[in-house]
Amino acid sequence: MQKFIETGLNKELIQAIEELGFEEPTPIQSKTIPELLQNGNDLVALAQTGTGKTGAFGLPVIQLIDTSNKDVQALVMCPTRELCLQITKDIKAYSKYSKDIDVTPVYGGSDIRTQIKALKKGSHIVVGTPGRLNDLINRKVLHLDKLRWLILDEADEMLNMGFKDDLETIIQQTPESRQTLLFSATMPDAIARIAKKYMHNPVELRAGKKNSGAENVKHEFYMVHASDRYKALKRIVDVNPNIYGIIFCRTRQETKDIADSLIGDGYNADALHGDLTQAQRDVVMHRFRTKHLQLLVATDVAARGIDVTELTHVINYNLPDDAEVYIHRSGRTGRAGKSGTCASIIHTRESRKIREIEKLLKKPIERKLVPTAEEITQKQLFHFIDKMENVDISEDTISQFLPAIYSKLAWLDREELIKRFVTLEFQRFADYYKNAPDINIYKEEEAYSKKRNQFSRLFINAGKEDKLTSRDIIDLVNKKVRARGIEIGKIEILKTFSFFEVDSDYERDVIKGLSKVPFNGKRLSVEPASPKPGGRGRRNKGRRRRY
Repeated sequence: MQKFIETGLNKELIQAIEELGFEEPTPIQSKTIPELLQNGNDLVALAQTGTGKTGAFGLPVIQLIDTSNKDVQALVMCPTRELCLQITKDIKAYSKYSKDIDVTPVYGGSDIRTQIKALKKGSHIVVGTPGRLNDLINRKVLHLDKLRWLILDEADEMLNMGFKDDLETIIQQTPESRQTLLFSATMPDAIARIAKKYMHNPVELRAGKKNSGAENVKHEFYMVHASDRYKALKRIVDVNPNIYGIIFCRTRQETKDIADSLIGDGYNADALHGDLTQAQRDVVMHRFRTKHLQLLVATDVAARGIDVTELTHVINYNLPDDAEVYIHRSGRTGRAGKSGTCASIIHTRESRKIREIEKLLKKPIERKLVPTAEEITQKQLFHFIDKMENVDISEDTISQFLPAIYSKLAWLDREELIKRFVTLEFQRFADYYKNAPDINIYKEEEAYSKKRNQFSRLFINAGKEDKLTSRDIIDLVNKKVRARGIEIGKIEILKTFSFFEVDSDYERDVIKGLSKVPFNGKRLSVEPASPKPGGRGRRNKGRRRRY
């Protein structure tokens, strides 16, 4: 196995790395560090989150920085405040013995005057989020005309968050002579286009397979009806008493609802979403990082940049629409050599999505059954027994009370005493799961056939000319309709109008929720439509209109 000393790093960096407890470079570091130290080529590095990418670009850049020049020489762009601060922290740790290296983080949600003051003092390396970087460039505080390295970290996530225009604006402010380093977990078409447009014959390095998940993550899914999704979530959590994970939801409102429900049911959970202030977000993240919070319920956007290495689980309460987003989510567990589980709760119409994700992962996703009441009860019981068996007893704290306790319990024999203590602690689970039904769907095709006639086909007066997409329809239903967990079927986007299917039970809710909603300068109109000839039907709810 290669050692850090063999990568060409100087003794100051080796000393700092050893103090941090690292002995051997990760696969992406062993490939990237020598390349950057020896060559000036542009570089595309593909590796999953949590594989040491900051060290891969940070260590060689620190070694090559000209400390006598106070101009900004390296710019690291990343998607979120949390990742910005983490990268800055890592670079400062790596440069502990490298004299006079100045690193400045700049990000939104913090006083810009402090950041301006730091930049005016001079900084060799700037780490920032696209929005704040653009702001500082426009204020003529951040100057990139002498930039030597432009580093795009988590480039695919920045594009997913809608930073494409900001990225291109910032890149245009940098000199042609710069060396561009692009680090990404996946290589979607948009990233490939940026590489082609702004990079010069880049070298491509990979750690693992292209667009594939981490090797030490177990992938599984559970199939239930949409109405049983929350029950399934609780059972997955209950059968894993030591779970420490992120639960991904589709919308802010769903995130709030699920977190509130979990808290109300006695789980150690909280929500992370876009409606939180930066101070509230910091409190939630601090509790989660320090493991004072067991479950974090989040949207994809809110979870960007979360850097926690010991997650046991990622749970997809809803599958993402994009299979590559699934890879991002699953990559948050199984880090730093540890194993993890990515579990998805799906309904009968999402088998196709599972197959798409499997193709991208290049590995199967295991179909598992939602744990039964008996399995959960047994797992929780033995978890409690293990805790009791391994508890640290503080004689100083309880010794004064022991004589009275022994006297009070003297009438109980050993077996009866154990029964009573276990029952006292364990009764809640036993009562909750008593007579709990099996919520698994066993015959997928039969369930799908039964469900297919329970969808209504709706007409909407917007189409490609209005820049309407399938994603827009899903977002509109999620945001504008008060009911939650509505299943959406086939979507057909045509030139001036479109059709989409929804669970027939929510037909009126969707029509009411979307009608007269403004979209790209037009007021939407949604009405019932006839089933597509030869396609899926809808229950007869009166006169059908044909479009």
